[in-house]
Amino acid sequence: MNLFPADPEKNLLPSDGTVHYHGPVFSPDQADRYLHNLLADIPWKHDEARMFGKHIITARKVAWYGDANFSYTYSGTTKQALPWSDDLLSIKTRIEALTGTQFNSCLLNLYHDGGEGMAWHSDDEKSLGKNTTIASVSFGAERKFSLKHKVSKETVSVELEHGSLLEMKGTTQTHWLHCVPKTKKVTEPRVNLTFRTMK
Repeated sequence: MNLFPADPEKNLLPSDGTVHYHGPVFSPDQADRYLHNLLADIPWKHDEARMFGKHIITARKVAWYGDANFSYTYSGTTKQALPWSDDLLSIKTRIEALTGTQFNSCLLNLYHDGGEGMAWHSDDEKSLGKNTTIASVSFGAERKFSLKHKVSKETVSVELEHGSLLEMKGTTQTHWLHCVPKTKKVTEPRVNLTFRTMK
C-alpha cells in the first residue's frame, strides 16, 4: 500500500529535491514480458565494491549498458557499458517520453528476493554531473523505496510497483540518501533499471 497515490506531478519530497512517482507505466502484460526477458537475457554478474578497505561481493547482481563504451566507477569498482538490447531501448524510449529527459546509460540491479537490498547512499558520482535526473524502473516484486534527508534525517517511503517509474531530479542526490530495505516478506525477484546521463 503506497503512502502516496501515483501522481507524476506531485513531489514526494518536502524540500531540497524533487522525486516524482509515476506508478505503473507499462501494462501488466508488458511488464511481465520485460521481467521474463531481462531475467533470461541480461548477463548478470555479482556486484563488487570496496568498503572500509575490504573487497565485497554482493548477492545482488548488476549489469551496465550505454550508448557508448562508458566506464562507470562507484564504490571503488569500474564497469564498462554493454550495447543496448532491443528491450532496453524500447523501455528507454518510453521513459524518455514520460520524463522529457534523454538518457545515455542504465545500471540494472537484480534482487533475487527480499533478503537482498541496497544500503543508504546517493548517486552523486562526478561522472553523473550535478543535479542529474535518474529514472528508476521496477519489474517484479513490489519493494519499499525510502529516502532520508542528510541533515534533518526526515524519511519518505514509497512502494515501487511492477512496471512502475520513479524519477529523482534536481538537488535530490545532494541532499537525500535512498535505500531499498531488506524484508523477509518478499520471496520473488525484482529487476530495477536506473537510467542515467553520463557526462
